[in-house]
Amino acid sequence: MKKTILITGAASGIGRATALYFASRNWFVGLFDLNMKGLEDLHKKIGPENSCFLHMDVTSSESVQSCVNFMADKTGSRLDLLFNCAGVLFMGVNSKINLSNQKKTVDINLGGILNCIDACLPLLKQTQDAVIVNMSSASAVYGTPELAVYSATKHAVRGLTEALNIELASKGIHVCDIMAPYVKTPMILEAEHKATSVSRLKVSITPEQVAKVVFSAQGKKKVHWHVGGLLKLLVVITTLLPFAKRFLIKTLAFSDK
Repeated sequence: MKKTILITGAASGIGRATALYFASRNWFVGLFDLNMKGLEDLHKKIGPENSCFLHMDVTSSESVQSCVNFMADKTGSRLDLLFNCAGVLFMGVNSKINLSNQKKTVDINLGGILNCIDACLPLLKQTQDAVIVNMSSASAVYGTPELAVYSATKHAVRGLTEALNIELASKGIHVCDIMAPYVKTPMILEAEHKATSVSRLKVSITPEQVAKVVFSAQGKKKVHWHVGGLLKLLVVITTLLPFAKRFLIKTLAFSDK
């Protein structure tokens, strides 16, 4: 039986690139998203023998459970890796982002992960050496202006990852996260408003780079995976000089104009 991965937010960006990468390495891929057209196109590209797909709303525990049951039927209840990739981002000064979008960010970026882990846990427990990979962000290093609520959700994802990494180890499940700066995805490139940090830090990481890190993460026991040289440097600097964090983030990511 092939190894299996369930991917949320699979229709585009990082999710799509990860699906293609794992499928190319003979994994069976479960594709889940709100975007049915994107899923259908990806399913055709990967092939029905190597993938399945279904509409999923990660904010609905019922929708998530239905999708997990659907995939379990296709894989004999085997789930080697859950990749919590679905997410949204609204950029701008927090007071200019309406409250409904702030709450939507929390519901998808954090609530969606909680729903998926809850639904997938029985399958993960019965699959040897199972892994949960959560999509975090460079904005989990320090609260990031013009990404305030998004950054808050990614801090929460980081904390959740660290806690579950300890809790689920005895169940044979490894939990880790991927921390990346801006990635060349529609969520960033097609955003109506772009944060100051986009122009200052640039968008240089590709979805394919992240997909390769996800694949590496399922074979090792590291908790946090940092993508790109710039983020790795930032982590080193803020670790060695913690008092400089606020100044560094303000300089890189905020304009008072």
